[in-house]
Amino acid sequence: MKKILLTGKNGQVGWELQRTLAPLGQVIALDVDELDLGNPDAIRQTVRAAGPDIIVNPAAYTAVDKAESEPGLAMAINGIAPGILAEEARKLGALLVHYSTDYIFDGRKNAPYVETDEPNPLGVYGKTKLAGERAVRDSGVNHLIFRTSWVYGARGKNFLLTMLRLAKERSELRVVDDQVGGPTWCRSLGEVTALALAQLYAPGAGKEALERASGTYHLTASGSVSWCGFTAEILRAAHVQPAPRLVPITTPEYPTPAARPMNSVLSNDKLERTFGLAAGDWNRNLRLCLQEMA
Repeated sequence: MKKILLTGKNGQVGWELQRTLAPLGQVIALDVDELDLGNPDAIRQTVRAAGPDIIVNPAAYTAVDKAESEPGLAMAINGIAPGILAEEARKLGALLVHYSTDYIFDGRKNAPYVETDEPNPLGVYGKTKLAGERAVRDSGVNHLIFRTSWVYGARGKNFLLTMLRLAKERSELRVVDDQVGGPTWCRSLGEVTALALAQLYAPGAGKEALERASGTYHLTASGSVSWCGFTAEILRAAHVQPAPRLVPITTPEYPTPAARPMNSVLSNDKLERTFGLAAGDWNRNLRLCLQEMA
């Protein structure tokens, strides 16, 4: 049984991880009021006091548009903090699990992105998340970096909950239809993470298993859809009545402070080859999430 330090316990992914990691050992779960990732000294003190075997870091600055006006804070949490966690984990001989994003890519590729594709983030959020990835890799710590996309769930702030709320308030929804990605249920992220760790720490696996698996993986639901298509399935699966009229629009028709990649589809082949795991089909997962909410 391992000692696991978990950040961001009240976030979408952190809330799920607090539950899926429990069978693996003692989970020390912290949120922003208990660990300020913008404070390097607090990070070091917390890790050294806990002495974990595994650090799992889903916490992040996720306000994509607000990051354009708060680049320093976004970099502190997304870019600098992961590097400090990695340094402390390496000193302890611990594994670091860190989560990144499709927004490190510019979205111009006409096929799913693989882990070796060259990053080219369009905005501050993506740039800070890429900086965090590089800091983790450069530290020399054994790590799993899971890049994911379009995360939603039954709690917190996300696209699913926003669309369900707006569907009750408006007779018409205008939604971008030219950005494509893989909506990913936060429950799947928690489950796949726990299953991957169970393999790496299985009896007899040894340190070599950690070293072989150490690296970057894409972890998203399979399949792809536009934001407008995702909204249509949300309204259909949630049996919203009366359903608002859904109007597809282009990205220029919905200007935002931060540019978004047009193609956010990530290939999960490496994850499946290495661990034999997958996050499931986005459409089926959406229905499972809605069943839980009901």
